[in-house]
Amino acid sequence: MSNMSLSVVIPVYNEKATILKIVDKVLALDIVKELIIVDDSSIDGTRELLKNTKFDNRVKAFFHEKNMGKGAALRTAFQAVSGNVVAIQDADLEYDPNEFKEMIKPIEEELADVVYGSRLSGGKPQRVHLFWHRVGNDFLTFMTNLLYNSTLSDMETCYKMFKKSVIDGIKIRSNGFSVEPELTAKILKNKSLKIYEMPISYYGRNYAEGKKITWKHGFGALWALLKYRVVD
Repeated sequence: MSNMSLSVVIPVYNEKATILKIVDKVLALDIVKELIIVDDSSIDGTRELLKNTKFDNRVKAFFHEKNMGKGAALRTAFQAVSGNVVAIQDADLEYDPNEFKEMIKPIEEELADVVYGSRLSGGKPQRVHLFWHRVGNDFLTFMTNLLYNSTLSDMETCYKMFKKSVIDGIKIRSNGFSVEPELTAKILKNKSLKIYEMPISYYGRNYAEGKKITWKHGFGALWALLKYRVVD
């Protein structure tokens, strides 16, 4: 029997069409001890839907009074986790929570402190990426590896899993999407951590389907990579 207890955190903003579906997928996993949802002041009905839905006792929901961004939502969520392993799940259907069953194994076996789910390492179903998103991700991943002497294939992946002790040692300063490179920078700077990467499936959306990341976020990500190389 594993002694790992998994806490899954979901930051959500304007995902009324998918939030309950992804919650059901996460709660279907017997390895999940708790699910922490942070609504970042949604205005499309997501907030009301979450408040009016009766979940099982593994679910904790928090509601920001104003929209502050993904980083702020994760900061709220991480403060509430009680499991000894933490995983990040987006509120859309681009990522399959069933991947957590494989991702947790290197942590269970004491091989890893951190596991990244890579959309770009092959071996799992992949929806064809938007070209410029792929170029941007490849560039940011290259800069990450250059700056931090690493070999990641997908720095911007949502699927990051870590021992709770890892996230307890990180002070998140980013409020928006720059939280992704900030987390990665601070994890890679800690040379005592054992970091693994595993292939995952990816069912990406386009903008018509609700994708929120744009090319503008790439500049913030690059700045975060440079900034956290020398601070914190």
